[in-house]
Amino acid sequence: MAKAFLVKSKEKRVEYGHPWIFKSDIDKIEGEFEGGDVVDVYSWKNKFLGKGFINPKSQITIRMLTHQNEKIDYDFLYKRISDAWEYRKIVADPNSCRVVFAESDFLPALIVDKFSDYLVVQTLALGIDRYKAQIVDILNKLIKPAGIYERNDVPVRELEGLLQSKGFLTEEFDTKVQMIENGVKFNVDLENGQKTGFFLDQKENRAAIKPFVNGAKVLDCFCHTGSFTLHAGHYNAKSALGIDISEHATKFAQENAVLNGLENVCRFETANTFDKLREFHDNKESFDTIILDPPAFTKTKGAVEGAVRGYKEINLRAMKIIRKGGFLITCSCSHHVDPDLFMDIIYNAAFDAKRKVRLIEYRTQAKDHPILLASEETQYLKCAILQII
Repeated sequence: MAKAFLVKSKEKRVEYGHPWIFKSDIDKIEGEFEGGDVVDVYSWKNKFLGKGFINPKSQITIRMLTHQNEKIDYDFLYKRISDAWEYRKIVADPNSCRVVFAESDFLPALIVDKFSDYLVVQTLALGIDRYKAQIVDILNKLIKPAGIYERNDVPVRELEGLLQSKGFLTEEFDTKVQMIENGVKFNVDLENGQKTGFFLDQKENRAAIKPFVNGAKVLDCFCHTGSFTLHAGHYNAKSALGIDISEHATKFAQENAVLNGLENVCRFETANTFDKLREFHDNKESFDTIILDPPAFTKTKGAVEGAVRGYKEINLRAMKIIRKGGFLITCSCSHHVDPDLFMDIIYNAAFDAKRKVRLIEYRTQAKDHPILLASEETQYLKCAILQII
């Protein structure tokens, strides 16, 4: 097995538990290896630090698997996936949840989501991708799903030298799957929906909106397939309008409204949220509660400035059309916009909108997306519930 030796002082981050070793952290590599192999990792003083997948094509050159001198094989993967599944049985509804959350479950770049009786798998790095067949076998043994679908149609794989792909990892099945979240039924498009088909990380935040939508006129921006909108209807909103730029998403959302008997409460419109917020303001239309759950406005540090402008604009425009005493539930899933910056954006938006704002509750991702304290990258979702005065 090849040995990777780190540059002096770079071992501290690894010892503290961060799972990534960058190309610039490595001083030298002794021995033969191929991309995707497991290598031993040592400090510059020849101290054993653990084992990880190596990929010289990636800026994240080594992804740590363990700090122990143990064999990385089928049994290792079985134990890690089993531990992850047992944890979900404690903290989440195992009917629909994230089963494996990559580095937070000590399985770098592996995502497994469960929607009712079906699983969706992503293997986003070369090392873990080489174990895909074993992972599928383990999932079949542990969870016994009705089917498994691969959603590796994501550009990040290309940074690892991998092709994008999607398809069945078991016998074929209907990829339109029905699941239940907080008592609300959803059709999930495993084949063509965003990410793995549905955003499970907001499950607890969607339940948290209940007191703020009862009897309210609700606007849900960037609604995707209607998850927040339908929760608002389920929690007795007077009306709930969902807006998304994707016609595919709003069509699915309308089907989900019918599925729940909420078609007279929830309606959906295909439109640009920025334009609609401006239009509502121009037409002097107001809402009791507005939900903002946009996609990540930045995936790199270099694009943070533009993301800040985008977040500020939507929050400012939303605040201007919320009635006095109403509520804003605003989210960001951009890791590079940290919690302090996010709250600064909201404060500055409130100042420019000439509205006073009270923070009622600050939330993050659901418990089936645990945050690894050694890796700030695993904490990405921010959700603030605010009263607008």
